[in-house]
Amino acid sequence: MQQPPDQQSDSQRRIYPLSPRDLTEEQIAVTFAMTSRRPEPFDEIATQVSAERAADFNERWVVGYGHASVAEHAVLHLAVENISRLACDTLEDNRLASYTEKSSRYQVIDPESFHIPSELDNLPALRAEYVSVCRALFVAYAQLIDGLMSHLRTRQPQRDGERDSAYDLRLRRQATDACRAVLPASTLTNVGVTANARTLEHAISKLMSSDLAEERDVGSELREQGRSITPTLVKYADHSAYLAGHRQVPAPTDEAAPEASPISVRLLDYDRDATRKLAAALLFRRGGDYGHALAVSEAMTEVQRIELIDGAVRDIGPHDATPREFELAGYTFEFVFDYGAMREFRRHRMQTYLGQPLTVANGCDTPPLVEQSGLTDVFESAVSQSERLYAALAGERPAVAQYAVTHAHRQRVLSRMNLRECYHLFKLRSSRQAHRSIREPILEAMRLAVATQPELFQRLPLRNAPEWWPFPISS
Repeated sequence: MQQPPDQQSDSQRRIYPLSPRDLTEEQIAVTFAMTSRRPEPFDEIATQVSAERAADFNERWVVGYGHASVAEHAVLHLAVENISRLACDTLEDNRLASYTEKSSRYQVIDPESFHIPSELDNLPALRAEYVSVCRALFVAYAQLIDGLMSHLRTRQPQRDGERDSAYDLRLRRQATDACRAVLPASTLTNVGVTANARTLEHAISKLMSSDLAEERDVGSELREQGRSITPTLVKYADHSAYLAGHRQVPAPTDEAAPEASPISVRLLDYDRDATRKLAAALLFRRGGDYGHALAVSEAMTEVQRIELIDGAVRDIGPHDATPREFELAGYTFEFVFDYGAMREFRRHRMQTYLGQPLTVANGCDTPPLVEQSGLTDVFESAVSQSERLYAALAGERPAVAQYAVTHAHRQRVLSRMNLRECYHLFKLRSSRQAHRSIREPILEAMRLAVATQPELFQRLPLRNAPEWWPFPISS
């Protein structure tokens, strides 16, 4: 029977929040989970889910039966302060979470802001050397900032109407941007973390399986705080023998590392039948099975396939993401860039990146502004102390030696990124606002990809196109 037009439907659309002020994160997670088996609205289910019942549900279904996706509905916001950047790297090494970290581009880091690893407590001479070198690096950092500020004042006069404070801030940002290169991986940082309980549990297990005492301690403290919010969902996060064995830092070998140029990017592999794959995926969207779409794609000429692909991004705007079909083609790069650039590169977590333990074996990158200001000696002296400390630590504690590595030391990273991620990363990190140490390698990676398959990049909406860019720039 047709419903009278003035009768309110029981199926009327409703969109509303479940507030963490009224429900615990575990209650919210269980309320959402119960909708798979109960017909009531969420807010009605929520009134029946006590904290105790939520805990019982999670023990049975999430822990007992492995329905871990329920834990994704419980969201935690955690403030993490005064951990080393090295430990922060491990904490942030998860795709499905959000992080905002203290910026060394916009803040001057205080002296004594470095972590002293407890592994050195029983090695007093080595510990004293470690503290001495870290302090020396921070002294050099302060000297470089002062020297660069003086240099910049001679090259960049104050603008008409520019306040003294604004002028100093403008120059200081340039100075700190360059001088942070001399800071060690032991430098302390703060990071705000937003993660669901499932992701946090994995992050905790990874930290607690580390070679480093600091990371194990951070993992333990995160678990304690996480349990105060979601007592069941992170209850069993713990050390994993498998993760510990997989992530163990090897002792350095006597084999000399190959020389690394300041900018080193290699395109190792790419999908040679990318246009066939992409065209088939775009045809698949229209209906029918993939085999048929692939057969149609194979029957097309290369020009027809390129026209189809080009049509999918012809109207793309500067803030639009490319279609998901672009994830079916990809590129494998090997990068050599400094640790500072690597920390920015790792934020692009949709790629697959494989880093190595931090090392000084690949040399370091001296910031051009330091060279221009005549302070290269100060910089190189500090880096030399870092390298001597690394060598002293590596024999006794290879994992701990990473703390001595500066942000200027080059690291090797293997990266596999699909075409969709290429569009995002190339656009963002090739802009003039990007830090030089990551902008230059990304520009080179983009040049290699475009030279290999130009037909796939002609619609890439760049903010700042390089001089070699082969396509017309849209207005």
